[in-house]
Amino acid sequence: TMAPVSDPSSFSSLSKCATKHLNLIYHVDFDRQVLKGKVALTVEVLEDKFDSLTLDSKDLKIFKVSANGQAVQFALGTKHKFKGSPLEITLPFELSRGQHVIVEIEYETSPSATALQWLTPKQTAGKKHPYLFSQCQAIHCRTMVPCQDTPSVKHTYYAQVSVPRELVALMSALRDGQEPDPSDSNRVIYRFRQPVPMPAYLIAIVVGALESREIGPRSRVWSEKEYVDEAAFEFSETETMLKTAESLAGPYVWGQYDLLVLPPSFPYGGMENPCLTFVTPTVLAGDRSLAGVIAHEISHSWTGNLVTNRTWEHFWLNEGHTVYIERMIARCMESEQLRQFEGIGGWKELQESVKEFGPNNVLTNLVTNLHEVDTDEAFSSVPYEKGFALLYHLEELMGGPEVFMGFVKSYIQLFAYGSVTTEEWKNYLFTYFKDKVDILNKVDWNGWMHTPGMPPVKPQYDTTMADACTALCQRWVKAKEEDLASFTEADVKKLNSPQLIEFVALLLQEEPLPLSHVKKMQEVYQLNSVKNTEVRFRWLRICVRAHWEEAVPLALKMATEQGRMKFTRPLFR
Repeated sequence: TMAPVSDPSSFSSLSKCATKHLNLIYHVDFDRQVLKGKVALTVEVLEDKFDSLTLDSKDLKIFKVSANGQAVQFALGTKHKFKGSPLEITLPFELSRGQHVIVEIEYETSPSATALQWLTPKQTAGKKHPYLFSQCQAIHCRTMVPCQDTPSVKHTYYAQVSVPRELVALMSALRDGQEPDPSDSNRVIYRFRQPVPMPAYLIAIVVGALESREIGPRSRVWSEKEYVDEAAFEFSETETMLKTAESLAGPYVWGQYDLLVLPPSFPYGGMENPCLTFVTPTVLAGDRSLAGVIAHEISHSWTGNLVTNRTWEHFWLNEGHTVYIERMIARCMESEQLRQFEGIGGWKELQESVKEFGPNNVLTNLVTNLHEVDTDEAFSSVPYEKGFALLYHLEELMGGPEVFMGFVKSYIQLFAYGSVTTEEWKNYLFTYFKDKVDILNKVDWNGWMHTPGMPPVKPQYDTTMADACTALCQRWVKAKEEDLASFTEADVKKLNSPQLIEFVALLLQEEPLPLSHVKKMQEVYQLNSVKNTEVRFRWLRICVRAHWEEAVPLALKMATEQGRMKFTRPLFR
């Protein structure tokens, strides 16, 4: 049995009823930048004398609501600044616990819907056709579907989407065929089904001039034609990664694992929409080793999508475990030293976040309190990296990676298809390691979970890979003019991609290098021709800081050709 749910980020009735299935019909209108929609929610009643319910909605125009085919009364409550307006529905009949009702709503989204990004042809790679994509996490689904917009409720869905016939629609579901739109010969209807129950924040849609290539037995990559071949090449390891994740976490239950490469204006690294991971095109150029982004999104198929945080206050359960599995994939496919190196990098990122928010800011707590807090404002690397650090610390205490991954796998299988709180996770940890309860009782749980700032314990990481980066950085910093001849191409040939990123990152933390050093570095390492975005964006900043004129147009080009805040802002600065 699940604890009674209250979700501070949702208005919908959670104790009274639960959505089991959602049937969506969309007409995509690019001229007006709206979705005309009709949704039928199959709702299970959880209490007797049930005669009303509340759904989440935000900036939606509601035209009509009916229940079991009968028109019913509805009202939109007062608009809350980020939660939207509760949609209050009154039924003309009473239902009892265990019965179902089908609630149908005809509506339209607003051009300003926060879940939807409408791109003009100019903002795409192909420049000919418009493009639409959605991003619902955490609480934006209510701007595109009236629903119980909370991760504590999971349902299956079916959808049909009408789009101009030169475009393709995809959703976070299995493709279920297409047909001409009977009401308009210039349009096509695409159909989708999602047979695995999932939370509303994972509903996703994309419409554009999309093509695909097969990259594995259960995977295709989708993008505009300009990117599709490059993407197929870059993502060729996908099946190996899926198999590795399955060996760690159990069977992949979603059937298809496709990847969608978005236009350059997508502001995030990736989004784990089921059956169709969204990624930014900057990962094509080997962003933080492309493998990292894909391993992260693949891992979400278990932690996040299959086992889900009950509310956003427990977001670390999604992200901490996902980073843990992502780094276990790195250990299996590369080496334990790489996993250790990534752990060190994550700890640095956590230090940055804590510095940014301030060490006493409650938003740096592992478990947050989101009453009257906008989830978008609370977003940071804390749930990812403080979450990972806790799991890694527990791994050290409980007997190493194999032992602790055994717990993570067991936790996933137990809570699969459901949602979890930190309390339930911790209770299961104590049950699973019942022979080691004395050690678990010594953990400073309050310090880890409910205290702001850095964690009470810093895990021990193996620094082998990091030391090589530091040593090479220091050689350059200390080098005099007469030492420059000692640098050779072999220096960087010894480093792998994550180490090369770390090397240039370390150089950026030092005083600017003399121009003679930077020119020599280009001569021996050929960094101008490195495609990896993470290396390039740091290298070009090193060049600009050294006042190398030739680097300025290259830096400007990089700052304007993609829209990831992470790259664009520091380059302009």
